[in-house]
Amino acid sequence: MTAADRFPRIDPLGLDGVLVRFADTLTEPANRAALAFRAALERDPPEAVEEVSTALVSTQLRFDPLHLPLERLTAELRQRLAAQDWYAAPLPEGRQLLHIPTLYGTERAPQLAEAAALAGLSRAEAIDQLARAPLRVTTIGFAPGQPYLGTLPEARDIPRQTGLTPQVPVGALVVAIRQMVLFSVSTPTGWRHVGQTHVRLFRPGTAKPFLLRPGDAVRFPAIDRAAFEAMGAVGKDGITAEPLT
Repeated sequence: MTAADRFPRIDPLGLDGVLVRFADTLTEPANRAALAFRAALERDPPEAVEEVSTALVSTQLRFDPLHLPLERLTAELRQRLAAQDWYAAPLPEGRQLLHIPTLYGTERAPQLAEAAALAGLSRAEAIDQLARAPLRVTTIGFAPGQPYLGTLPEARDIPRQTGLTPQVPVGALVVAIRQMVLFSVSTPTGWRHVGQTHVRLFRPGTAKPFLLRPGDAVRFPAIDRAAFEAMGAVGKDGITAEPLT
C-alpha cells in the first residue's frame, strides 16, 4: 500500500475529536493540504463542530458528540476530502510575509558555526541560506504564538542535539530537521541556536495576540551587531510586513 492509498486518513480522537491526516511526515503538499482543509472547514463548518486547528500535516476537529454522531461526521469529511485535490489546493487567504531582522552567530546565537558545519556549509553560506528564502509558518505550537517554519533544503536535515541547551531567550531562532523555530518564550531546547531577534510573537491583551498564523511566510534578513543593539536600545524589532493574498 502506497502513501497515496493511506492518506488522507480520518482517525477518532477520544470522544469528541477527529484527526484528518494527510501524511505521516512533513512535506510541502501535506502541510498545504492541512492548512487548506482547515480554511475550508472554517468557512463552512460541519454541524456541531466547535473547533478546527492544524498541526504540521493534519487537521483536527472538536465536535459535540451529543448532537453529531462520529459516523455521520466521518462520512461528511470523506465527501469533502474527495471533492478536490487538497495537496494542490490554494493556501488560505489573508496571509502575510514578515521580514524579521536577525543577528546570526556571535555570543547572541552561539551555535551557528556548529549548525553550518553539520550542513556542510561555511558560516557565510549558512547565513545567506537562512536569510534569503521565505519560509512558511507550517504550524503554531509548543508555546503561545510560536511558529514552526519550513522546509529548509535537504542539507539542513541536521539532527537535534544529544543534550539540551539549558536556556535560549525570547526571540531565539533555532534549527534542526529541515525546520526552524522562533521562540516566543525563554526555554531549554535541543535545537541549535543560530540567530537572535527582538520579536515578540505573543502579545496578550491586544486585538491580535499572535503575530503569525499558519500559512504566513517569514524571512530573516541578516543584520550586524550594531544594528541589533540599536534596535534593542529603543525597544524596536524592525519587522516589516506585506500581504501575500
